[in-house]
Amino acid sequence: MPTSSIPQLLHTKYLSITQTNITCNITAGIVLSVFLTACSTLPIDKGAHTLTSSTMTSPLTAKMPAVDRTGRIAYVEEQGAGSTKVSSLYSIYPDGSDRQLIDELSGYIYAPAWSADGQLLAYSKQTPRQNPKIYIYDVGRQTHNLVVGTEGSNLSPSFSPDGQKLLYSSTVGGDADIYEMHLDSGKTKQLTTLPSTEVQPSYASDGQSFVYTSDKKNAGRPRIYRYDFATRNATQITMKDYAASPQLSFDGQRLAYLNDRQAAILTLATGEIVKLAETGLDEPARFSPSGQYSVYPTRTSRVDGQSGGSIVIHSLAGQTSYAISSKAGGIVRSPIWGQ
Repeated sequence: MPTSSIPQLLHTKYLSITQTNITCNITAGIVLSVFLTACSTLPIDKGAHTLTSSTMTSPLTAKMPAVDRTGRIAYVEEQGAGSTKVSSLYSIYPDGSDRQLIDELSGYIYAPAWSADGQLLAYSKQTPRQNPKIYIYDVGRQTHNLVVGTEGSNLSPSFSPDGQKLLYSSTVGGDADIYEMHLDSGKTKQLTTLPSTEVQPSYASDGQSFVYTSDKKNAGRPRIYRYDFATRNATQITMKDYAASPQLSFDGQRLAYLNDRQAAILTLATGEIVKLAETGLDEPARFSPSGQYSVYPTRTSRVDGQSGGSIVIHSLAGQTSYAISSKAGGIVRSPIWGQ
């Protein structure tokens, strides 16, 4: 598979400009009174933040488990297109406060992923005329370290539960395959060797398996599989529809993913699929740490006729949503909720 096609598969395949109806034009004062009763949009930013103030008292997050309320959501915001593309990586609390810039560049940033303790953030970035490389941001030290800089497209990092290893996909061998790296030594092992496309790996919380996307049965029509480390065998999870970008819930009972063009949740035991929204971006849903909420991006229209974006936070129990606007009116991609 050509190198240039891999980011397209992972990031913007079958891009749509369909406008979702999840975000309402509601003022900040009204927002605080409608949580868990209707959709709403938070103002772009709230400024300074402490865990003892707005995170603990905001009506938007008051009913959340503490592990969700105090976790941070990392996401990518894009401005411009083509040679003028600027990508910014932010993190923010789920009440919309304390937005922090982590990285910014002319080019693309792909698929951030938190470590289990929320202290490390892995992501890919691609500058003009370069292949994507994987970096790790250390929250405490505020450092950015290159960890995968091999030839080819290096994408979709995922930390092992103990934080000692990293799964990712790469075209370093020609085809898009999945690799596992020991972070202390840099030792890398190739886990898939098929001529098809194997991408988007994501560890299960017990570290004994991972889910990933493959089109090995039908080129261009990917399905989701689960790879078992003990047996080295892969079992197909989704049987129909376009399915990509998987993430297991912490208890392993549900799967957040992209179903055709919709952010969706699959209950593994029953096969029940809940389609949350057509985001207009072909982006998946992602679980909160507790699994009681999901987060996904949505495309919106601005008053100037251009496209913008928001982060949608959705209660899986109450079927309610609210939205956090992008920092500068850009398109939002790849939100991921850490602890």
